Amino acid sequence: MQFVLIGRDGDDADALSRRMAAREAHLAGCAVLREKGVLLYAAALLSDDEHQKMVGSMLVMDWTSRADLDAWLKDEPYIKGDVWRKVEINPCKLAPGFAGLVPATTKEHVVH
Repeated sequence: MQFVLIGRDGDDADALSRRMAAREAHLAGCAVLREKGVLLYAAALLSDDEHQKMVGSMLVMDWTSRADLDAWLKDEPYIKGDVWRKVEINPCKLAPGFAGLVPATTKEHVVH
């Protein structure tokens, strides 16, 4: 099942420093998920001003089930590090025209 996850950082003065403290572990975990074919796309969300600081994340993921996604999320560094203060998860389906942009991985499918 494919899902889009939007993680919104806190808006307090320490939000960016928490993100930066957890970022290396977050990116390492993303690399593992990418290699396994679970993480299809990801992007940092930026503030809509001249600073364009990181304020959140967007991940498109392909999990066997929502329960598997939830189990992973409990140990995600941005959750454990109190970076993402609000997380929205929605089922989604990668459009066929974009499936070719996902490199071959250990998974046998992209679009269900």
